[in-house]
Amino acid sequence: MPLIKGWCPGAWQPMASGDGLLVRVRPFLGRLTRRQALALCDGAERFGTGLIEVTNRANLQLRGVPEQHWSELLAHLAEHGLVDSDPDTERRRNMLVTPDWQAGDDTHQLATRLMARLGDLPELPGKVGFAIDAGTAPLLAGVSADFRVERSADGGLLVRADGHARGTAVTSVEEAVEGLVRLAHWFVDSGGWEAGRMRRHQALLPSWAPRQALPAACRDRPVLGQHPRGLLIGIPFGRVTAPALREVVQGALVGDVRVTPWRRLWIEGGMPDCTGGLPTDEEDPRLVVDACPGAPWCNQASVETRRLAEALASQVPGSVHVSGCRKGCARRQPAALCLTGRDGRFDLIVEGRADGVPEVTGLSEAEVLDYLKHHFPAGA
Repeated sequence: MPLIKGWCPGAWQPMASGDGLLVRVRPFLGRLTRRQALALCDGAERFGTGLIEVTNRANLQLRGVPEQHWSELLAHLAEHGLVDSDPDTERRRNMLVTPDWQAGDDTHQLATRLMARLGDLPELPGKVGFAIDAGTAPLLAGVSADFRVERSADGGLLVRADGHARGTAVTSVEEAVEGLVRLAHWFVDSGGWEAGRMRRHQALLPSWAPRQALPAACRDRPVLGQHPRGLLIGIPFGRVTAPALREVVQGALVGDVRVTPWRRLWIEGGMPDCTGGLPTDEEDPRLVVDACPGAPWCNQASVETRRLAEALASQVPGSVHVSGCRKGCARRQPAALCLTGRDGRFDLIVEGRADGVPEVTGLSEAEVLDYLKHHFPAGA
């Protein structure tokens, strides 16, 4: 069985992986200025392998950082405002923000006020996080978060604990932030550390957090391509090289970057001169395939994943997940086809997750492709 570490890497707490340290950057409000985006590319090349990953928590990861260069990278990130100078504050800033927020709107005010109160939060399990989703309707409902502020069906705001269909109506931004802080303390005080995540926590919600307000119907996720505020580009398999990202940012009229939890980046301003080979069309077949880094980059993986993911991108109809092990880091939801690495070979799972029951086991990469050619013909 793979080792479940129960925490996510950060800038101050990197995680050892097969290619060196994995250093995670949490962009403030989910946004990088043009200068910060270029500094991130420089840091990835100077101190790592030049690979940047976009996570499903709207974070960015630099891969392959040698331990002896980590402190230099940390100083570089701090110099450009990409990491908080206080390790405890940085660790608490586990927050998802609706990527289309605008200055002064409810999402922006909520996120700013919550960041100002990070010191009031209790010590929380490493994966517990907050979603600030106060646009015209929820956009982050399918994204992992434990405590949420959303737009309610009647147009107001609500605070909702993950796993509950309804939340508590609030009348102001201040009340919403206070509700998040109180729920975090209740979670810890009621034994939440044992559950690890709010969705798994069985304790009854406190009486001061009634489940009365229904969230508004979810908005559709924005599609790739040009939008009034910029270009939304896809990051196939959640990985981009520093030169490719630099090319996009430098070619854009503004170049500020917003990070989404769907492995897409929003490049503010006009259309870049070059997209660095990154997709701008939702029909790009690479976008229906999720794949973790795999071997040799991850110590938990027993198989290489990206080569097979590339091969499957245009061959299999529907969603595809290629996972180096049963943890399934790249995708939590079931996929039409899932391939899970085990002892150097692949198990094939239909309509399931990486930890599901396989239909076929012990396939080599060539055997996977041959099996799918006969059982999952493209276009079927």
